[in-house]
Order: sequence, then structure tokens, then C-alpha cells
Amino acid sequence: PAMVARVTTWWTILRIAIAERLVYRADFALGTLMRFLPIVTQIFLWGAIFQATGRTDLAHYSYQDFVAYYLLTMVSRAFSSMPALASGIARQIRDGEIKKYLIQPVDMVGFLLLSRIAHKLVYYTMAAGPFALVFFLCRDYFSQGWPDATTMAAFLASLVMAFLLGFFLESTIGMIGFWFLEVNSLLFVYMLLNFFFSGHMFPLDMLPASLQEVVKAIPLQYLAYFPAAVFLQKVQGTELVYGLFVQFLWVLFFIVLNRIAFARGLRRYSAFGG
Repeated sequence: PAMVARVTTWWTILRIAIAERLVYRADFALGTLMRFLPIVTQIFLWGAIFQATGRTDLAHYSYQDFVAYYLLTMVSRAFSSMPALASGIARQIRDGEIKKYLIQPVDMVGFLLLSRIAHKLVYYTMAAGPFALVFFLCRDYFSQGWPDATTMAAFLASLVMAFLLGFFLESTIGMIGFWFLEVNSLLFVYMLLNFFFSGHMFPLDMLPASLQEVVKAIPLQYLAYFPAAVFLQKVQGTELVYGLFVQFLWVLFFIVLNRIAFARGLRRYSAFGG
């Protein structure tokens, strides 16, 4: 009975969150098209680079691969990106808004997770058309065609885990608000590192071998680079299985770290802020 009541509560929260977003987020379709505009710059940029160098590939990426890679990282970033999550948690702690979760039978982290799931569901429902249009127009850049069913399943699994990793990583950062009143500077540093080391700016394969080992040892690569590399079949066989397993372990790690940070933060919370 307790589990049924909890599932019913979660479903009610998710349903309401979806309904709220369907009302005012019809701008997702147009916004998605606007986000793809920088791809035009990448097409001309990498075309000029390959033409100037006379090379057919860089770090085992052809010209077509680079364009396809940027398209795919935008998909993976749409899953893993959590705008204003960490700063919102820190602000609620600082302003005392977090106490509303302490006097109601609703877990704060669970509530925020359901809200983000609703956000992503509505986003992809509204943005499916623009995504399909862009990928259709850029179909020639996927020189190897669509991956097989196994690779596609691995790609989808990596996207789901990218979402969970992005959520629990950023919400854990937001928990720092229990100990510090101001976390914006820390968030700026994190976002800067995230932009470079998640592979959003360029494929991590372009880094020197020694630096690749360091960057690929941290979880940020699973937010953008890894799903794109899986789709492009740059990661295959044992390496693919290992990558998915490590990504899963990182998700578990941040779930546990998140719960520990939340529990310890509540112990020192005074209801007046951080």
C-alpha cells in the first residue's frame, strides 16, 4: 500500500508538471531550430580546415564526421543539460524556500527529478519536428548511415544515463548551498569545465593521448561526447560495453553522493538559509 501510494504521488506530480509545460512551452519548436543555426558555422569552418590542410581526416574523424558529431552532441546535451537546476537549489536553500519540502510528504530531489523528466518529455515532443528536419537536411553528413539496432540501443541507453548523470551531478552541486551562501562562482567554473571536457566544443579524440586519459576518467565526457561517439560507431565492442558500464557507475555514484549531501545538509539547515 505504501509503495502504491508513493507511485500514485509521483505519477500525479509528473502529470501536473507535463500539463504545466504543455501550456506555455510551445516555443520549443522554434527555439530548437535556432539552436541548430551554429551548425552552419561548423560546416563552413571544418570545410575550410580540411581544404586548407589537404587532409581527409583528423583524429579519425572525416569532414562529414565532424558535422555529424556536432549535430549529435546537441542531442545529447539536450538530454544532459539542466538549466538553472544547481543555482535554483542553492537559491531555495539560501532564501529558505526549501522548508516547503520539509513540511510536506514530498521528497525535494524526487520532485525536481520528476519536473525535469516532464520538461524533457515536453521538449522532445515539441521539438521532434525540427530535429527530424535538421537531421534530414544534414543526412549526407552521416557517411556511415544509421547504426545497427544494437548500436542504436546503446546510444539510447547512453542518452538516458546522460540525463540522469546531468541531473544528479548538478543537483549535488546545488547542495553546496547548505554550506556556502554564494555558489555562482563555483557554478561558473563548473560550466566552463563542462563545456570543454564534455566534448561539446570538439571531439575529445583530438586531445593529446596523455590528456585524453585524464579527461575520459572524469564523468563529463558522458554528457555529450560519449553518446555521439557511440552513434558514430567510434566506440565499439568491449570498449562500448565498458563505457556504458562506467557511465552507469557514475550515475550510481552521484545518486548516492546526492542523497548523502542532502541528508547532511539538512542536519545543519537552520530554516534561514545556508
